[in-house]
Formats: sequence, C-alpha cells, structure tokens
Amino acid sequence: MAKLNPFSIAQQQLDEAAEKLGLDAATHELLRWPMKEYHVLLPVRMDNGTTKVFKGYRVQYNAARGPTKGGLRWHPEETIDTVRALAAWMTWKTAVVDIPLGGGKGGVTCNPKELSDSEKERLARTYIRAVGKELGVHRDVPAPDVYTTPQIMAWMMDEYEAMAGESHPGMITGKPLEIGGSQGRGDATARGGVYCVREAGKILNVDVAKATYAIQGFGNAGQFAATLHPEILGGGTLIAASDSRGGVINKNGMDPQALVRHKLETGGVKDFPGSEPITNEALLELQCDVLYPSALEGVITSKNAPNIKAKISCELANGPTTPEADKILHEKGVYVIPDFLANAGGVTVSYFEQVQNTYNYYWTLDDVYQQLDRKMTDAFHAVHEMSKKIKAHNRLCAYMVSVQRVADACKIRGWV
Repeated sequence: MAKLNPFSIAQQQLDEAAEKLGLDAATHELLRWPMKEYHVLLPVRMDNGTTKVFKGYRVQYNAARGPTKGGLRWHPEETIDTVRALAAWMTWKTAVVDIPLGGGKGGVTCNPKELSDSEKERLARTYIRAVGKELGVHRDVPAPDVYTTPQIMAWMMDEYEAMAGESHPGMITGKPLEIGGSQGRGDATARGGVYCVREAGKILNVDVAKATYAIQGFGNAGQFAATLHPEILGGGTLIAASDSRGGVINKNGMDPQALVRHKLETGGVKDFPGSEPITNEALLELQCDVLYPSALEGVITSKNAPNIKAKISCELANGPTTPEADKILHEKGVYVIPDFLANAGGVTVSYFEQVQNTYNYYWTLDDVYQQLDRKMTDAFHAVHEMSKKIKAHNRLCAYMVSVQRVADACKIRGWV
C-alpha cells in the first residue's frame, strides 16, 4: 500500500475550499505552498562520544494574519512533507479560531525513545542554534508536539535567550509554569475538543452526558479526553481505548482515571483489569456515540470509513481522515469535528501564553478556561453555520471559514 502524502492531502483539501470560495488563481496558488521553509543538519555529540547528525525542519506557511505559530515534532519518520502539511493545517487552525497568528511547524527526524535526557538537551539547543534567528514572538513561535515536552521548550528558550542576550519568554510556548508557561496548557487540546463535542451534542440532539465514547491513541490528548469527557459533559461511558501497543475494550465501561494510571504505570493500555483486547483498526469501527481519533494521520480512509459507526468523530489527531473518507462519513451522517477545529485548543492556549508573556501578567486557570470555551464555541458555530449554508462536510466548511480569512488578509496586504 502506497504511503499517503500528508501535504498532498492538505493541498487537496485547500483546492476543494478554493473552488467553492471562487478564489482567484494567484491567491489559490499562494495558499497552496509554504512561504518559507528551512532544512538544517544538526550534529549532536552523543553520550558515548560519537557524533550523530540529525535532519531538522522549520516551515513558516503563511504569516498574513500574524507571526507563524506551530509545534515541533521529534519523530523517527518525520519528513518535510509532514511538516509542510502540519504548517498548512496550523494556518487554517489559527484562522478558524480567529487568533492573530499564521501557521508554522517544525520537526526533527529522530527517535526520542533512544535518546538520553542529556542527548535530548543537546539536540534541543543545537536546533535553536540552527534556526533561532528565524524565530521570535513577532516572527515564528514553536511549541511542544509529538515527543517534545515543556522541558525541551525550556532548554530551547534558554538557548535562544543566551543567543539574544536578553529575556524572550514569548518566543516559545508550552513552557513550564515556573518560566512563563500558562495555566491550562496541559489539557488544552483535549479540553477544546470536548467543548466542541458538547456543542455538537446540542445540534444533533445527542445526550453527551450519557454517550459512549472510544479513544484511538492514548497519548497526552487521548488521556485528557478520557477524563475530561465526563468532567465537562457531566457523564459518559468510556468503552474502548488504544495506543501503539494495542487496545482494550469493555462495553460496560472503564474508569478513565484508572486507565490513565494503568497507562502511566505500565507504558500502555493493554492488560487493563476487566478489559478484553481490541485492535486499533477494530476500535475505529466500534458502535459508539463519540469517537476520538487521537493518534497519527491517515487512520480513517476510504477502506474503513464505510464501517465507522460513531455519531460524532472528534479529531484530536492531525489529519486522521483522508479526503475520500470525509465524503463517505458525510454521506453516512457521521458528524466530523475536523482536526484543525477540534484540536485548536492547544494553539489557542499557546496564544494566551504569548499574550501573558508579552505584557508580563498571568491569568488564573478559570480565566484561561473561560476564554478557551468562548473561542472554541464561537469557532464551532462559525463552521456549523457554513455547513448549513452550503450543505457540505464539516472539514470543507471549516476550510472555507479559515481560507477566506487568510485570503482576505493576503489581499488587504496587497500580496495578491
């Protein structure tokens, strides 16, 4: 099976929105490609005295609405096309929640599980030395993503400040609270998605407090979704969860808090007491009210989309559904909350962190939650209103809302 190219998918999704919006050819072409991208080699001294050379990337997709913003992924299969796609999706994500930022993304091709903490620190600092001159609160602001952490952000900020010779906490987000991080950042991605599920339940007349839900991908976002779903929605039954090592199911329900503890203690969800095993593939096709695809891209395709039985699919992962699958799910009546809306809570609270860093005043947790709820609810309904207007699948509608906003900014600036 040919591996899906995530950037080709991102371009295909844009093309569909551009056609519906009637974008002129120049604007369409401008929005199909990153405005800037950087490829760097990162020589890092390993603990055994050898030097290993890693490949690193930073893509600044579009800055028409403000400085670019986006995570930094460390993954053994990281490619420039993945980073381009994610930078494009960040552009649409910041626009759909209407925050004054553009989209960026970074990556390093490495396996963090094979690196010691000291090797991770040297890699983090080497990356900043390579691309730091292109970063900054008014230029491009990284954040944590796959296999990067608040500690890695702290090392990067420290290296940047050593280069600049002055304090710059806003140049990176997702930092520890002790050095300028924001309250509420840890669970923001999942929290924003659950707020969207709440709003979708109202529209679909689904009682989300009594809903069954399943989580494919039990990493950071998936774990928080497991616990926040009942906390925010007033109930719900977690019937299945999976990670890279396998999955578990109990149709009578599992205690989300206990499952998170089991994952943290054992490294995986498998063998959770009272559960039976289930594959990642079978989990996606379960009969449930809410499905949270929270792993990597391309897991719902034209092959398995006809078998998806969830009423709501809340995409906490980036790019979990292919364009062909979107059309199938729409025809089946599955209500998809597309990734760059569903998981925009993370970048929204990262933006709040930048704001707090810039004027050196920090909000309470309640302030953050209140502002996040408002942003996510407004964004959800902007997309839903578009879907009522054009009768199309939600991803196309979300694209149309965000692409129009970015296109307008490009035109007002006189770029096209």
